[in-house]
Amino acid sequence: MLDQRSLVSLITGNNSILYSISLFISSSYKLLSCLLPLSLVLSLWCSFATADEVTVAVASNFITPMQKLAAEFEQKTPHTIKLVSGSSGRFFAQISHGAPFDLFLSADSEKPQKLIDAGLALSDSLFTYAYGRLVLWTANVDQVVTATNLLNTQFDHLAIANAKLAPYGKAAKEVLVQLGLEKETRSKWVVGENISQTYQFVASKNAQYGFIAASQWHGQGSGWRVPDTLHQPIQQDAVILKRAKNNKAVFELVDYLQSSAAAVIIQDYGYQVARESSKH
Repeated sequence: MLDQRSLVSLITGNNSILYSISLFISSSYKLLSCLLPLSLVLSLWCSFATADEVTVAVASNFITPMQKLAAEFEQKTPHTIKLVSGSSGRFFAQISHGAPFDLFLSADSEKPQKLIDAGLALSDSLFTYAYGRLVLWTANVDQVVTATNLLNTQFDHLAIANAKLAPYGKAAKEVLVQLGLEKETRSKWVVGENISQTYQFVASKNAQYGFIAASQWHGQGSGWRVPDTLHQPIQQDAVILKRAKNNKAVFELVDYLQSSAAAVIIQDYGYQVARESSKH
């Protein structure tokens, strides 16, 4: 083990080690410069220096389009996007208890605002990224689905997302109330924690019908697009969490999600977007 005098001597008196290190760095840089154009060297250096990761909590209904959006964003930038899918209510509880998310894409407008009110999110980052559509769906391709399928109640199970956790479940419940069928069908409900689980109940034929997001209906089976007049608008808001206030990548991602290029992808999955800037 080196004593204090030996350590000082190594650092101040013996410069050969330091000289060798500096020579290696210098020669490596010269070699890289010879092999690659200077502009590319600087570009690579800047990319590595500024690359960040963004962890996004995504409402289940939006995970498929968000996967495509994230891939597009990663191609355009050096950043990495990590997606976690689940129910908005569950995410709200997790974030309230310190879950390490940078951006929250909720399936409603209430929870992001509550996070702002609680001091957990940046108030000036709140924006509407999509308006959702509700579909009554069956995996049976030979059946035409309309409101009549609910009215005749000739089915054993109806899949619906938990109205307390999932905004699409809340909207589905509002539809049943408007049609006067909430009490009549309640005994037939198969309740999923989120809209993805609700979809699986119908896809596996454990439920004959189910209320799902339009983004989940890709032409398979049969479905009825529920009129917006039967439920409150499914306004899906997003907000940056305070823990990410110094993460430049999350702000770049938010700008991209509000771009015209992102709007095209979002609409392709059955959502509506604000005609003008959706930023509040």
